[in-house]
Amino acid sequence: MTRTVKGRTDHVVVVGAGLAGLSAALHLLGAGRQVTLIERDRVPGGRAGQLDLEGYRLDTGPTVLTMPELLDEAFHAVGDSLSRRLDLVALHPAYLAQFPDGSSIQVHSEAEAMEAEVRRVAGPTEAQGYRRLRRWLTELYQVERDRFIGANFDSPLDLVGPSLAKLVGMGAFGSLGAKIGGFVSDRRLRRLFSFQSLYAGVAPERALAAYAVIAYMDTVAGVWFPRGGMRAVPEAMAGSAARAGAEFRYGTSVAWLERIGSRVAAVRTTHGERIPCDAVVLTPDLLASYRLLGYMPRRLAPLRWSPSAVVLHAGVDRAWPQLAHHTLSFGAAWRRTFEEITSTGRLMSDPSLLISTPTLTDPSLAPEGRHLLSVLAPCPNLERGPIDWERVGPAYRDELVAELERRGLTGFDSSVRVQRLLTPADWADMGLAAGTPFAAAHTFAQTGPFRPRNLIRGIDNVVLAGCGTTPGVGIPPVLISGRLAADRITGGSVRRAGSARPDLARSAT
Repeated sequence: MTRTVKGRTDHVVVVGAGLAGLSAALHLLGAGRQVTLIERDRVPGGRAGQLDLEGYRLDTGPTVLTMPELLDEAFHAVGDSLSRRLDLVALHPAYLAQFPDGSSIQVHSEAEAMEAEVRRVAGPTEAQGYRRLRRWLTELYQVERDRFIGANFDSPLDLVGPSLAKLVGMGAFGSLGAKIGGFVSDRRLRRLFSFQSLYAGVAPERALAAYAVIAYMDTVAGVWFPRGGMRAVPEAMAGSAARAGAEFRYGTSVAWLERIGSRVAAVRTTHGERIPCDAVVLTPDLLASYRLLGYMPRRLAPLRWSPSAVVLHAGVDRAWPQLAHHTLSFGAAWRRTFEEITSTGRLMSDPSLLISTPTLTDPSLAPEGRHLLSVLAPCPNLERGPIDWERVGPAYRDELVAELERRGLTGFDSSVRVQRLLTPADWADMGLAAGTPFAAAHTFAQTGPFRPRNLIRGIDNVVLAGCGTTPGVGIPPVLISGRLAADRITGGSVRRAGSARPDLARSAT
């Protein structure tokens, strides 16, 4: 039986109003708990941050939204709904991938459209391979959904069962790169269905094939964008939680946790406030949560952190017709790129970039006739590559801009009207371990029941949530982590992810 918090749990303090904390709050409110959220910033969102510059409304956190049914599940917990709170636009294509040979591939989530695109660029044999890959990705997600992604673990033995045997039979514990290559041989297609392992902090050849579930989320289930920008997601969740009775303390940080024996009795804030509680959900970065608890778990090996990223947010006065809402601009190097950012600790010598242009979907995010671009360049974290970002950051910005211009964004540099550059040093200043917004890497030793757990040994009424704990990194896992934390407190049973809006999910066909 899954462990839960014992004793009274009437009043829960949630530390952090990011997506994990807001998800936990909604599920706790739906189970009848009184909830107080403490957030150090003046607005909700956490890593899904926001910045307004001269009429440009920048999202400084994640730009890709998948599995919106998980949001609907959280809203549904308090009698609310996704359709009431957010205006989501399905992106077609989900991505536009551009390659150094001059070719491009539109990544569609609809089966027929994507099969036709694969046939156009790679021929009928690869199109048949794509169909088989799509069926495998869908089956993989269906097996992992409740038993692995959406479940609390107390022991590795919790994995044992028919689902584990099925995953073994599906090859989920082999190499991701090799598994994708078994379906499609075209190098461009292999990249499209394996680059997502970067989000898990592991090169495709070293990542478990089980992490192809991330490729399912965007290439099969689809990519969405909320009108008003990504900031609209935490704002909607916070509004729903407030309507259901949650109390918010913005601009407030936690100073320490008042413990009596093995229980936290109150949360003390930097404003000198004492907030009594029956349970606590901690959503700050993993090491920050451990510091608040005065606790460091024993592990056979130290935590390994994911690569980081340099992100250039720019408000520009022109558009480039070759860009989509999300554009993947691949360099010629592939394995070398992963070696540089995960092993040797160097900047990419031939970068692969994610360029997001949200104003193509919602022009209201910028002044009339202007656009927003966010350029994400993966890079080593501060432990892997001790780079002097104060000195290197501006120069690397210029290198990225020059590379974008070489790849066809002519006049990009002169078009910039406002900008903000984020480097690993900035992530570190936000309190993120190793200067990475992607938390602990999803190596085998940090996956499933081996990932840092959301219950703390010796502390009876504290639960962790967020990307550092189970199930992991990305908007869908973070939303699930909030629900799993709530389940630990309420004793709720594991629900099927997306049960509230099955119509949003796509099938393999």
